[in-house]
Amino acid sequence: MVREKKLVDEVSGWLRLYNDGSVDRTWTGPPQVKFMAEPVPPHDEFINGVATKDVMVDEMSGLRVRIYVQERKPEDNDETKLPVILHFHGGGFCISQADWFMYYHMYASLALAANAICVSVYLRLAPEHRLPAPINDGCSALLWLRSLARAESYESWLSDDADFSRVFLIGDSSGGNIVHEVAARAGRLDLSPLKLAGAIPIHPGFVRAVRSRSELEQPESPFLTLDMVDKFLSLSLPVGSTKDHPITCPMGSTAPDLDTLKLPPFLLCVAEKDMIVDTEMEYFETMKKAKKDVELLISPGMSHSFYLNKIAIDMDPQTGAQTESLISGIVEFVKKH
Repeated sequence: MVREKKLVDEVSGWLRLYNDGSVDRTWTGPPQVKFMAEPVPPHDEFINGVATKDVMVDEMSGLRVRIYVQERKPEDNDETKLPVILHFHGGGFCISQADWFMYYHMYASLALAANAICVSVYLRLAPEHRLPAPINDGCSALLWLRSLARAESYESWLSDDADFSRVFLIGDSSGGNIVHEVAARAGRLDLSPLKLAGAIPIHPGFVRAVRSRSELEQPESPFLTLDMVDKFLSLSLPVGSTKDHPITCPMGSTAPDLDTLKLPPFLLCVAEKDMIVDTEMEYFETMKKAKKDVELLISPGMSHSFYLNKIAIDMDPQTGAQTESLISGIVEFVKKH
């Protein structure tokens, strides 16, 4: 007799967990937004000036990345090497993939605007793979770039055109947490000739076990609810941990002192109406106190991960304008480092 599996938990339409341990990540929210969470196939041909392909980094682990390159025009100087932006997607460590439309749209645009090559990592997801699994994936991707820089391996879309002395980390939401962790680990490694030139956490998922004022007062958004914060982290943090864990609270007492870390220049991007803006700002102030090179980019009137919401970008002039400003701020940071 086959027993019917039972629903154990559900997270805001994004994820369902069953008693047999299986996970269903089929989107069950409003159908009109489903396209943003659907995969975009890779394409070797240039579409709107950008081509993409998926590359297997490690056959043993199955680690893959998606590469975005821009079309070189005949008048361009083909000898010019391009900076590399290594991207870690968000999703509370539990959902989303590097090929989702929301990331495709943003990082194809950023590759063009920054005149850079973007490499987006397919991160392992919790609860099947709890933390630090996706951080290990991020580090593995960085070490793969180092192997290319040392000519120990070869990937034509990177080896021929990338400036490995200008590698930047960038991440959305929980991907911002991974930016901090990978940057901290990188400070203890010999990456030469690769150089980590900068790190850009965008709306990182920095929180504490006790709710902040902004969590209690700011409105929930399509990309962040209290339900998502609580349940995604309960499914992804090491068993028995609280939100005060160093990965989710790098400015807390259980984390390594920030002044002991060797970190590259940081650009911290926050949204004024983000539910977790208070703890993000606490991270900024702690970084400043530790005398780290950190800049702050604030998007006024915006909520968590607004720039990934294609519907809002197209329908709301303020969201569209703030998305352009965010991209411009990131491009400026990349150009000066």
